[in-house]
Amino acid sequence: MVPNEGLQHQGIVQLLLHFRWKWIGLIVIEDENGEHSLMTLESMLSQNQICLAFIERYPPNPRLYLGINDMINNILNYIPIFMDSTANAVVIYGDSVTIRTLAYTIWGRAVLYYLLDPWNKMKTSSGKVWITTAQIDFTFNTLQKGLNMQMFHGAISFIIHRKEIQGFQEFLQTLEPNMSNGDGFISDFWEQAFNCLVSSTIEPTDTNDTCTGDEMLEDLTEPFFEMSMTGHSYSIYNAVYAVAHALHIIYSSRSIHRVIGGDRRRHLKVEPWQLHSWLQRISFNNSVGDEITLNEHGELAAGFDVTNLVTFQNNSYLRVTIGKLDPKAPPGNELIIDEERIHWHKDLTQVPPISLCNDFCQPGYQKIKKESKHFCCYDCILCEEGKISNLNDMDACIECPEDQYPNLGQNGCIAKGVNFLSYEDPLGITITLCALSFSFITSLVLGTFIMHKDTPIVKANNRSLSYTLLICLLLCFLCPLLFLGQPGKVTCLLRQVSFGIIFSVALSCILAKTILVVLAFLATKPGSRKSKWVGKRLATIIVLSCSFIQAGISAVWLGFSPPFPEVDMRSFKEAIILECNEGYVVMFYCVLGFMGCLSAVSFTVAFLSRKLPDSFNEAKFITFSMLVFCSVWVSFVPTYLSTKGKYMVAVEIFSILASSAGLLACIFFPKCYIILLRPEMNHKEYVMRGKKQRSYKST
Repeated sequence: MVPNEGLQHQGIVQLLLHFRWKWIGLIVIEDENGEHSLMTLESMLSQNQICLAFIERYPPNPRLYLGINDMINNILNYIPIFMDSTANAVVIYGDSVTIRTLAYTIWGRAVLYYLLDPWNKMKTSSGKVWITTAQIDFTFNTLQKGLNMQMFHGAISFIIHRKEIQGFQEFLQTLEPNMSNGDGFISDFWEQAFNCLVSSTIEPTDTNDTCTGDEMLEDLTEPFFEMSMTGHSYSIYNAVYAVAHALHIIYSSRSIHRVIGGDRRRHLKVEPWQLHSWLQRISFNNSVGDEITLNEHGELAAGFDVTNLVTFQNNSYLRVTIGKLDPKAPPGNELIIDEERIHWHKDLTQVPPISLCNDFCQPGYQKIKKESKHFCCYDCILCEEGKISNLNDMDACIECPEDQYPNLGQNGCIAKGVNFLSYEDPLGITITLCALSFSFITSLVLGTFIMHKDTPIVKANNRSLSYTLLICLLLCFLCPLLFLGQPGKVTCLLRQVSFGIIFSVALSCILAKTILVVLAFLATKPGSRKSKWVGKRLATIIVLSCSFIQAGISAVWLGFSPPFPEVDMRSFKEAIILECNEGYVVMFYCVLGFMGCLSAVSFTVAFLSRKLPDSFNEAKFITFSMLVFCSVWVSFVPTYLSTKGKYMVAVEIFSILASSAGLLACIFFPKCYIILLRPEMNHKEYVMRGKKQRSYKST
């Protein structure tokens, strides 16, 4: 008529897990039942990552009253093991004698420590959370009145489910010491409880006081008598009614009646074994409405109540129900605890208390096992870079989602910002201003050349090539605007392709200019046939052929593996990079490589022809411009490969602006200087005079 003991084991484990008590002590009776319970609990605790700080075995029938030497030895041998343990939660799996023995030893320890240390400097606290089973009650006998119940204040107990039976307390109030119950139990109890002598008894007692019969049971404090019905009494009550119901069914069943002539009936005698089959199927509601039913194993289908022991200064106590253990509840929810109703021991420094081998590993740290120690004992180490732990006692740190990164304490994740070179960014604003400023300057230079299109300095070295080159440089300065803003499909397709084609046209114009300078010098020699190559046709062929080659490379690139927008979450710890993936990156370097070939050829030809005699020889200016151009783009490649995100885009934009500005400054600024500030040099007579002087020097 009591719930299965295995349910109580399960409840103890769930209670420990509820409060996260992983480092506990265990006190059991040193007998067969205690060893069986120990083995069962050890297995369940280990499966739930709970360690035993100590296991203490108490004899089933201890000698409570010993000589002073034996008492001191007991205290010194037993108490330091668990009272000085770091485990704040102690499970007591025994019976009522166990709790009395425990109280006796704790009380003896306090007395001994006081004798050894009158100033109370030694630790005498009993601030533990005692967890007791349903087999244990806290009822002491009168010979143990000196024991302090407050040492068990805050104890959490599993007790058999009970309810108050109507009329039970009234019945207790009618009891008298001289009532005859057949075995003299009431008289014996009365003498022990009230320390008096019942007149009908003949056995001597330690007092000469005679019991008057007016003593009141409700005057006894709870450690010696409880006026309310305990779980054990409730089980007995239900057991009696179960037998009564079984007998009622048997006697009222036709199958057990035998008719002996007419209307006469004789009841058969019922043997004890005949009750068994009927008790197995018993089911009824008792007087307080509880359903009493046995399951298929013949066990009471009921749970346990969870109570909290609240003690008072007069050594009385009160049991407060704080929860229940219900086997019919969904898995994982069998135990229900109301923490707000719990009264904890006053000596505990923290509530709910912590019962761990060591302190929690705080968020930002992970556990690491200590060698040769219980698995509940561990050290804490900081999470690796890039990982976090956001809970206490995490076995391993975890990585943040791709769109988040660890905070400084490595105990949480922060959403990554979006990284791209926007127009609102200070760097983007600077680039925009530079691009527009250079574009404006280039437009002024182009306008100046158009206004002075008939002057010798503009006509020299092919006026059409100069116009084309200036227009290309204007587009080159505007090209960086495609690199600003959030990358999209269109901008990713146009960025590199437009940049490559425009620069190729500009470089082919410079190459054509350089070649024309050489051919023009050669054509001036007597008998030279190269004069037919000097003209617009050759310049057009050079520009178109070079531009078509670059356009073909770009077309192949766009046709097979074009650039596309991409989200890069790994390159930067704190940002998501929005960028253009170049697709088949080899084609990107083919575009750069062709530009490099054009610039190298232009530089070589210009360098070799830089000293050719001519008033407006551009070869030396082209040499400087190509030197600047090549220097910029040679340094671009390693810098581009070593940067990420918006800074990689900024490097390419800087290279575009710097190289374009170098071409504009080295080739056109000297001409603009002559056109605007030295107009006397921009005449045919000055050109002819310069030619005669150089011819005379050469001869």
